[in-house]
Amino acid sequence: MDSLFAVRQFKQVSISPDGAHVAWVQELTDKNGAPSPNSAIYVADLKKTAAPPRRVTAGDGAVEHAEHDIAWSPDGTRLAFLSDAATGIQTQLYVARVAGGPARRLTSLTGFLVQPEWSPDGKTIALLFTENAPRAAGPLEPMTPDSGVVGSRVYEQRLTTVDVPTGRVRQLSPADLYVYEYDWSPDSRSFVATAAHGNGDDNWYVAELYIISAESGATKPIYKPPLQIAKPRWSPDGKEIAFVAGLMSDEGSTGGDVIVIPAEGGEPRDVTPNMKASAAWLAWLPNSRDILAVECVDGSPGVAKIDSTEIRSETLWTAPEEISDGSWGFGLSLAADGMTSAVLRDSFQHPPEVWAGPIGAWKQISHINQDAHPAWGNGKSIHWSSDSFRVQGWLLYPKDYDPARRYPMVVMVHGGPGGSHGPGWPGTFLSYSVLSSAGYFVLFPNPRGSFGQGEKFTQANVKDFGYGDFRDILAGVDEVVKTLPVDNDRVGITGWSYGGFMTMWAVTQTHRFHAAVAGAGLANWLSYYGENDLDQWMIPFFGASVYDDPAVYAKSSPINFIKNVKTPTLVLVGDRDGECPAPQSYEFWHALKTLGVGTQLVIYPNEGHLIATPEHRRDINLRMVEWFNRYLK
Repeated sequence: MDSLFAVRQFKQVSISPDGAHVAWVQELTDKNGAPSPNSAIYVADLKKTAAPPRRVTAGDGAVEHAEHDIAWSPDGTRLAFLSDAATGIQTQLYVARVAGGPARRLTSLTGFLVQPEWSPDGKTIALLFTENAPRAAGPLEPMTPDSGVVGSRVYEQRLTTVDVPTGRVRQLSPADLYVYEYDWSPDSRSFVATAAHGNGDDNWYVAELYIISAESGATKPIYKPPLQIAKPRWSPDGKEIAFVAGLMSDEGSTGGDVIVIPAEGGEPRDVTPNMKASAAWLAWLPNSRDILAVECVDGSPGVAKIDSTEIRSETLWTAPEEISDGSWGFGLSLAADGMTSAVLRDSFQHPPEVWAGPIGAWKQISHINQDAHPAWGNGKSIHWSSDSFRVQGWLLYPKDYDPARRYPMVVMVHGGPGGSHGPGWPGTFLSYSVLSSAGYFVLFPNPRGSFGQGEKFTQANVKDFGYGDFRDILAGVDEVVKTLPVDNDRVGITGWSYGGFMTMWAVTQTHRFHAAVAGAGLANWLSYYGENDLDQWMIPFFGASVYDDPAVYAKSSPINFIKNVKTPTLVLVGDRDGECPAPQSYEFWHALKTLGVGTQLVIYPNEGHLIATPEHRRDINLRMVEWFNRYLK
């Protein structure tokens, strides 16, 4: 556990437009070696590889700060970033010269700032700003407790510009429009943005594509999608806009097809029809015809070049590891030449580090985790058949695996369902590594509904939660038990969010699992619809609201099959979870307790959907191992 938490995490990597430097944000630790809420920015000169990276900060270097959200100027000489150096609480926008010298503070705002980006002409920096925000934006954050008239105050995240020479700030987008993502037009006169009116966390699922004038703030919708959209990017010639579209269950977890639409609006074109992958990130190449996409392909990342005119694609690189630019899911940072890039790379056997260079021929730049070594077994990709699908998953072997022994196994179901398990270095939240270290096989299935095999596969569990997807998971268990020394009487299941629902569902449908740990699960879709902060996400998956079609929600509700449960189940949740509220966990735990099934409920204070406090993460990992050891060993 200590070695797991000792690994430094990276929050972002960004290569300069000229490809000469790479900057990154890395997590800091406290005096005890535990992860700190602070982070630091470093810049490495790619032409002077022997020179150590230099720290860029708004402070004097003697005190640590929260410094992050880096953005390069078009000429690569300056770096914009956010820092709380002025107050220790409120972040502000700063600009520093890469050559050295003190950083210059540009803003004095009150609220939440994120995503600074320079205009192509280098005169302006845009960012997203939520004035007087009571918390950080995003549905994973701990929700602000309600009081008074509920819903009477909506905090909108607005597109805001900062004039670099003068520091003049303008809130550009309308006060009633929540902006999620944006991109500058090549002439610096407009933005393309994904945005929606009303509650930001909830209405991401109905966001539309807008054009916003950088001068007047005039806002025009140009596309209302049938499903979710993300990653809007303007072509270099200014004529078209590309974005990712598909069925996505979580803001920030991107997967779908690549769509191109005229910049003035018009008929969209799917330039990746029938793709057996899910695009997660994209960028136009300099010729304004080709698009570079980072995809989830069969559980692994892949980089592809898409010809948007001829509608064909070419795979440039793929490998059983994970690559990221620091955002949620696969991605990279691309220089202006369309070839040089920077990525964060990690795998089951190699901890995260910064790499840079031509795509697929990256060289390692950072070495902050060079002393970290895996304390778990080897992992490999496996496949099995289920109904008409060929399903992929990852299998982690026990540490010090001996084929002459028989082992217990835990199935770990990912969240989403729009998402996937990848072959990355383990995180500290509900970490599979502690199970492998304790002598378990760990199976990570990517059942129907997951990213990685195209939109038909991702949409295959619509109006079918707990049925086809659960058959996929059980078929994966059968495959492993049939081919490896796994004791069929010592198999458990766990997961968080959608994985927590699937855990609750599993123990109501079968006695195959002999222990379960349900994190932030969903016991009753009918009551959940009125409790959670994100009811818009369910319409695409269930086909209607719970008030119009309660039967489709009831058939997938574990609580309606609760008397079948015999499996001891540990239930975990954050007390301020807006995505999967604590009452859902209470409801399931209360039923098990009443029915005499072994159970325990643990509520983590001041936590949202993503448990953030290191002490709470440690507690979850320890409780998980202890629970499975009690019932499977």
